[in-house]
Amino acid sequence: MSRVRGGPVLARWLTPPLALLLAACTATEVPPPSPAEDAASPFTDCAALTAPLAAAPPSAASLTSAAPPSAAPPSAVPSSAAAPSAVPLSSAGPVAAGPVADLPDVSLPCFTGGGPVRLTALRGPAVINLWGSWCGPCREELPVMQALSDATAGRLRVIGVDTRDSRDAGASFAAGRGVSFPTLFDPDQQLLTALGKVALPVTVFIAADGSRELYTGKALDKPTLGVLVRTHTGVTVTG
Repeated sequence: MSRVRGGPVLARWLTPPLALLLAACTATEVPPPSPAEDAASPFTDCAALTAPLAAAPPSAASLTSAAPPSAAPPSAVPSSAAAPSAVPLSSAGPVAAGPVADLPDVSLPCFTGGGPVRLTALRGPAVINLWGSWCGPCREELPVMQALSDATAGRLRVIGVDTRDSRDAGASFAAGRGVSFPTLFDPDQQLLTALGKVALPVTVFIAADGSRELYTGKALDKPTLGVLVRTHTGVTVTG
């Protein structure tokens, strides 16, 4: 039987490149990006979400094609839960005295990063829209929510909750439709579950006294949204 000469020498010759290859693979491993860095955010920062809104101007805000004042409000699901008895803290610091939102005591991160926002600390009047880039009706409804945010700036707080989504998909979808209002990130659908719902979209209306009304159903258009805002938050939106 023949033998291969120089076996030990050949082994010694192969070992250093193999060691270098393994070292290179190890050196290129990098930690995963943090939630605030793995996708660019088109949204506004959440720092002011728990601060009181500015005084309302004398004239009503404008939302194109808003329903006339005589229109009957669509059905909404009233809340039976009692509002918390104490004003909590949030990522924006101590909350000013006043009623707190009748929402589940859930804290969610802002899409732009920073500390979590405690939902019970949100100040009304406000509209909270739970959406996801994977949800067909949400894709119709989200630009309408942005129009509402633009029309009622300083009078009504419009907040998004990107639900059961990835940051990349949520950011890309919103950026493509010019959506920029403050948005919380809820990949585990904590808020949706706490509200007792399983399907999107869901919209929560918060009045100035902290009481809430819940809307679920087909995608909201501008006239319907205008009626719901006036009925459940007291903010009149005219066109």
